[in-house]
Amino acid sequence: MGHDFRCDCPFTSALDVLGDKWILVIVKQMLVEGKETFKDFTESEEAIATNILSAKLKFLEEAGMVRKTQKPDNKKVNYYLLTEKGLALTPILVELAAWSDKNLREVHPSLTDGPSMEFLRNDKSAFAQEIEAKYRQKLAANWSKSSMG
Repeated sequence: MGHDFRCDCPFTSALDVLGDKWILVIVKQMLVEGKETFKDFTESEEAIATNILSAKLKFLEEAGMVRKTQKPDNKKVNYYLLTEKGLALTPILVELAAWSDKNLREVHPSLTDGPSMEFLRNDKSAFAQEIEAKYRQKLAANWSKSSMG
């Protein structure tokens, strides 16, 4: 991957990889919103520029958090899927959402609320397990169908 790290501290090294403003957003889009294609990402409300999106997807692929593939029945479109290393970010994303919910509502009152956030507030671990399980089920269903055909 050839990434430069500032020092040998595990915390700082993690931020060297994950601290970019788009990396965790893209992982969240894949995990929670089901984004898989370049077009999916460009249509997101976060409005990432296409050149930045290309660079970040390539970085995530090089870092082993995402793999780029094609469905056997559709060779024209690249699909981006989380790897185990990418899925391992689930608890971090849940903790960030919980922190945001608890600490940013005062300054950002329109933050998403509702049953999902209530579930997260009541049991972060179960929430993380559920979104990861749903992602794995979606992958198994979508990718086994295409490999059969």
